[in-house]
Amino acid sequence: MSLKVGILSFAHMHAYSYARSLKARPDAQLVGIWDADAERGNQVATQFGTSFYAGTPALLQAVDAVIICSENLYHAPLAIEAARAGKHILCEKPLATTVADAQAMIAAARESGVQLMTAFPVRFAPAVQRARAAVVEGRLGRILAIKGTNRGSNPGGWFIQKELSGGGAVMDHTVHVVDLMRWFLGAEVATVYAEAGTRFGTPNCDDAGTLAMRFDSGVFATLDPSWSRPAAYPTWGDVTMEIVGTNGTLTLDAFAQSLTVYNNDAMKAQYLPWGSDMDTGLVDAFVTALTTGQPVPITGEDGLAAMAVALAAYRSSEEQRVIPLAEVAL
Repeated sequence: MSLKVGILSFAHMHAYSYARSLKARPDAQLVGIWDADAERGNQVATQFGTSFYAGTPALLQAVDAVIICSENLYHAPLAIEAARAGKHILCEKPLATTVADAQAMIAAARESGVQLMTAFPVRFAPAVQRARAAVVEGRLGRILAIKGTNRGSNPGGWFIQKELSGGGAVMDHTVHVVDLMRWFLGAEVATVYAEAGTRFGTPNCDDAGTLAMRFDSGVFATLDPSWSRPAAYPTWGDVTMEIVGTNGTLTLDAFAQSLTVYNNDAMKAQYLPWGSDMDTGLVDAFVTALTTGQPVPITGEDGLAAMAVALAAYRSSEEQRVIPLAEVAL
């Protein structure tokens, strides 16, 4: 049986790779696309050989599941509408822009008996999975500390409009690596101290930050989520971790599989990936869970926990104090 999937909005660039991944699966069908930008929606529907729906109710009637790639502000209303229509949901990160919205999404899915999965594709990078295995199996001994980065280029557009995104670099990039840290450690962030601000010329939006976190297991971690890569940098950014244990240290670079290409058309050197496709891994996991009746591997609760750390970081930066995660009202 083929799983019928619709994509709600192509505002986020990940929607394109998710659509390609769906099209490649024999057990899934990209039934249609809805987008608040009708011109973009029609163009994308033509590109992927599917239908454009002018309204969400009609698309929801035609599918079993949806992938939400709208501006962050609209994740909650779209997910709640889909859940109430009885459709499973894969939602782009961050799960929402407020704790209340994320909790409402989780509650709507639970009440309707559908699954809500958060899009954290980095979990599906083979290097990340091998690194987690080393931690979980105890090969590093007791974990003492982690240094993480998710530095990137400023994406512009609605990402730097806080009323749509919920925040800048700290909101955009904190969640990926915090999710990995939680997944590796099986622990929760207990406190956050952070600095955030504008250092690279982004108007009215944070483009730089640093977080210091204490986990309830005692592990200390730092994270740089800044949009510190200039436009001329060969790739959009990175995901790295240095994990320090009592028996050794592990260094992870999730995007090291790349070729350096010199292209006159691009007017810069480029790092082009040659290895595994983590977005495909994410979509495969979502489709497989639904077609086999298994739980999705990354829940709405996972998305809420990572997003809450970003919100705590903003509060810490504003109030210049350590913020217990309990204050963010999970």
